[in-house]
Amino acid sequence: MPDRRNHRGAHPQDRLLFARDAEPDLRRATSDLNWLLTRGYASVSALKLVGDRYALNARQRLAVGRCACSEEDANRRQMYQVETPDLAGAELWIDGYNVLTSLEAALSGGVILLAHDGCFRDMASMHGSYRKVAETIPAIEILGELLAEWNVSSCRWLLDQPVSNSGRLKTMLRELSEERGWNWEIDLVPDPDPVLSAADQIVASADSQILNQAGRWFNLARTAVEERVPEAWVVDLSGC
Repeated sequence: MPDRRNHRGAHPQDRLLFARDAEPDLRRATSDLNWLLTRGYASVSALKLVGDRYALNARQRLAVGRCACSEEDANRRQMYQVETPDLAGAELWIDGYNVLTSLEAALSGGVILLAHDGCFRDMASMHGSYRKVAETIPAIEILGELLAEWNVSSCRWLLDQPVSNSGRLKTMLRELSEERGWNWEIDLVPDPDPVLSAADQIVASADSQILNQAGRWFNLARTAVEERVPEAWVVDLSGC
């Protein structure tokens, strides 16, 4: 069946699964998972243990898993994070789908998760295929306007080549950047993760594996949502 979604919005059950009365258990579950990961428990078995304890369904477990991390990882990510003033005159490498889908989700009323490491993460799942939605161009425009406002010297967008429609998104990004005068380079690569993890430049991503290795990173999705989508549906699972 073809994908006919027009928005990157909430799952039909999200209003129930992430309702205010569900949040306390989700927060406790995330805190417990943080504790287990800090003590070296395997992530899969630890998540099952926590999910079973709080009777979480599959989607809630996915959210908790995306928000939790060990204290060592959280501290490492905080140590290497740069702030907005650090972007002036700098080159920024962007984990394209990772950043873009979070902003699309925020614009369309989808669940945005505040994780233990301070990142915003979404619940979107592309399954190897990306589809343009109504929020795609507004999201790109928000990012472009903010990066220009912050005086970023240039941006390199990295898109996953194996993902269907990456070529179309590359064309869209290039055309918008040329129209607006943004100094952007858009590349299709087999896997952006190792490229971004080893980059000397500041990288923009909320991917845990990238953040555990990057020399410098910027919390672009969270900053963009907080500045331009203040009405976003944010569920705080930071586990503090």
